[in-house]
Amino acid sequence: MKRYLLPLAIFVALAAVLAVALHLNDREIVPSPLVGKAAPELGASRLLAPDERLTLADIRGQVALVNVWASWCVACREEHAYISALAEQGVPIYGLNYKDTRAEARQWLSEFGNPYDAIVFDKEGDIGMDWGVYGVPETFLLDADGRIRYKHIGAITRESMEEEILPRVQRLREEADA
Repeated sequence: MKRYLLPLAIFVALAAVLAVALHLNDREIVPSPLVGKAAPELGASRLLAPDERLTLADIRGQVALVNVWASWCVACREEHAYISALAEQGVPIYGLNYKDTRAEARQWLSEFGNPYDAIVFDKEGDIGMDWGVYGVPETFLLDADGRIRYKHIGAITRESMEEEILPRVQRLREEADA
């Protein structure tokens, strides 16, 4: 009887840990060490204009989002309507096309629309690694000085857009104007 108690106790402990983990918020599990720090340089060719480069200097001076996406990402399709809505509300959005092909990314934009002010093409994922990207989609909020002030992991939803992102954008804009 005793030899069955140890495996049973181990099973119960693992089940409890997994049950708790399933109810945690992803943003609580994987915080970004870059929040509050200067954003890493983008410095790569643009998706739609390969001869041009996009750098942080192009973004500084405005509160903006950097959205990490890929044509192969199902969740990116789900969030695209909210990225577009943010752009329509005047939020500058810069894309980081992650581990994709130029042709497939262009086709995706042709099909779903292009809400981005500019898009960096990160074929190998090196820039994403510098930014601490764990997967796609992820969205970074930059202040006017180019510091990362917030990282949203996963697809943006109506709720996260209205309750997290837009209020933070407004607050940062007010700080920049003060």
